[in-house]
Amino acid sequence: MTSFFRELKRRNVYRVAIAYAVVAWLLIQIATQTFPFFDIPNWAVRLVVLLLTLGFPVALILAWAFELTPEGVKRTDEVPHERSIARSTGRKLDFVIIGVLALAVALLVLDRFRSPRRAPDVASDKSIAVLPFENLSRDPDNAYFADGVQDEILTNLAKVADLKVISRSSVMHYKSGVERSPRQIGQQLGIAHLLEGSVQRAGNRIRVNAQLIDTRTDGHLWAQTYDRDLADVFAIQSEIAKAIADQLQAKLSPSEKKAIDLRPTSDIVAFDLYARAKDLILSSTAGKVGLLQAIELLNQAIVRDPSFFDAYCQLAAAHGSLYLFGYDHTSARLALSEAAVEAASRLRPGAGETHLARARNLYQGHRDYDGALVELELARQTLPNDSRLYQLKGFIQRRQPGRYKEATRSLELAIDLDPRNVLTLRQVAAFNYRRLGRHADAESAWDRILAIVPDDLNAKLGRAAVDFDWKADTRPLHQTVDSIRATNPAALQSIAGNWLICALAERDAAAAKKALVAAGEDSLSLSHENVFFNRPFVEGVIARMIQDDAAARSAFTAARAEQEKVVQSQPNHGPTLCVLALIDAGLGRKEEALREGGRAVELLPVEKDGAEGMDMIKYLAMIAAWVGDKDLACEQLAIAISGPSGLTYGELKLLPLWDPLRGDPRFEKIVADRAPK
Repeated sequence: MTSFFRELKRRNVYRVAIAYAVVAWLLIQIATQTFPFFDIPNWAVRLVVLLLTLGFPVALILAWAFELTPEGVKRTDEVPHERSIARSTGRKLDFVIIGVLALAVALLVLDRFRSPRRAPDVASDKSIAVLPFENLSRDPDNAYFADGVQDEILTNLAKVADLKVISRSSVMHYKSGVERSPRQIGQQLGIAHLLEGSVQRAGNRIRVNAQLIDTRTDGHLWAQTYDRDLADVFAIQSEIAKAIADQLQAKLSPSEKKAIDLRPTSDIVAFDLYARAKDLILSSTAGKVGLLQAIELLNQAIVRDPSFFDAYCQLAAAHGSLYLFGYDHTSARLALSEAAVEAASRLRPGAGETHLARARNLYQGHRDYDGALVELELARQTLPNDSRLYQLKGFIQRRQPGRYKEATRSLELAIDLDPRNVLTLRQVAAFNYRRLGRHADAESAWDRILAIVPDDLNAKLGRAAVDFDWKADTRPLHQTVDSIRATNPAALQSIAGNWLICALAERDAAAAKKALVAAGEDSLSLSHENVFFNRPFVEGVIARMIQDDAAARSAFTAARAEQEKVVQSQPNHGPTLCVLALIDAGLGRKEEALREGGRAVELLPVEKDGAEGMDMIKYLAMIAAWVGDKDLACEQLAIAISGPSGLTYGELKLLPLWDPLRGDPRFEKIVADRAPK
């Protein structure tokens, strides 16, 4: 064996293996980065990886069997040792390996500097936020028009890759008409410059004032007043964006200049309708009514200007939100979203906004995660500062098995570009950090949210629940619930879910019943997941907790009658079916419960949805525990905690849902392993 390994070294097999691996890695990186840009399908990247993998053993065999000599390639066995130049060839291979490694390192460094970075300590000289413009018009309705002017300038600047531009969600917290400190805003947003201004519209005339401020010195760097015909408003927006880019010494590519000069529409009324609709869509309180109003406004804008590209993109987003959030989860609503995407695609097939709209549709309507990510990568080429890309990328990746950490990094990049976006911060705190066990980071994220919206009840409860999840300590959550009950009785229904979880964890049946009354007719989640239980089921859980078997059976019987109707209307919905399975488990219907729980896992497997798929496995473990199959329960529980999981230490340690497994050494070990270290 010693002579064999010595011969491997002499014939440069080791060097060929290293050189092949390095070159193959470099080729894969090139394919991954360039293929999407040229619209080469995703399977081509996989083909490159497969061919390079298959070629590896072939390269090693050739290195063993053949030698490169001055006379050409010969079989190694035919070359006498004293005439072999393998050592000289090996030195050349060393140079090849070093050269390719240097190129790889250079590419990695270039990519690092090219990609957005999280929370820089020092704001970049080329960073800016465009604050809401003040409406100086007599008609207060023109406030939407002023917002539209500001938003278009922001959108134009965001297309410049050489700039860092803060997204709309964060800057809208600094509405005009209130005292604004440039230095403080700069620190909060992590930027060096602010653009602020005003819009005055009177008849067919418009006056736009704009000024650029250095947040580090409060100094005014540039100011300009534009007094023109109303029809010139779009030219004004483009001129301001280019002037700001010039002031910040940002490099503008020809394609970026073309994109900035592109007018959204030639119809002022259509633009006004669009601005109103966009404001509704981006509102955190829009809901079903707001989205339907936005759709009506956008349809009116499109009637006036059938070539209004941006209106189609927003229309696709509004229809998609109605479908995704369950307000109208029908094929007809999805078809309306897809029709808007296709209309946008016909107008500007290569635009970043088109690729973003298509990515949303593939994700929301078809769970086509790979296809959506390809579209997002294409969108990024022309929308380098758009936080929505990284936000959506994070939402998609966390549904893909094994990509929860990547998803978290993507959402953190979104926060870097949109640092006061409460929705993204909430998603990271309540889901990503919680499921990854990063409880200290969750605390920080909730604190950031409360600094933005100090009166937000859900944020207060989320912050208090960290100790429950992390340390099985109910005191902060209990105190927060009591404080809200005492100071804001009108909010009882909105906090009922957290109140119920706290009461169950403390085995306080009376408090749990009060929380259930406060919930009214709302369904409740017992673990911050998209699995919701009806009122009779919760009554059954409370009865089980105090060992009132007769009351529990009566409640579960009523719960089953209600849940059967839900399952009949949604027969292929995993969360709905696993609720029925747990009810059957409570009624002692073992075979039905296990069959229904298994079916829920089949309908929503981990391969289809990495996060909710794990939730289905978790509930199958609970169902098995309730029917007395502890082996299956512990087996499924081990799977459920093997990846990012909503099964926290507090839940396993305190909630009565897991009581049937208490005392089993396998379960106790799982609980102990999740305890804070």
